[in-house]
Amino acid sequence: MRQCAKCGKSYQMGGTRIKLRGKFNPTNSTKKKANLQWTRLLNNKKRLLVCVKCLKTLTRATAAK
Repeated sequence: MRQCAKCGKSYQMGGTRIKLRGKFNPTNSTKKKANLQWTRLLNNKKRLLVCVKCLKTLTRATAAK
């Protein structure tokens, strides 16, 4: 399973319930995936999958130094 290396965010189940002929359609639940990007953090040679929210906080923290 793809998940963020820093916070562990992966995906959430979501969707809407659509009523069809008096019954709810069970097939409209979907996986809402996190926005994961490959990055190299702090001049590391190892590539990591990090969500964009963590990537923004990490780049903001390194830019402030």
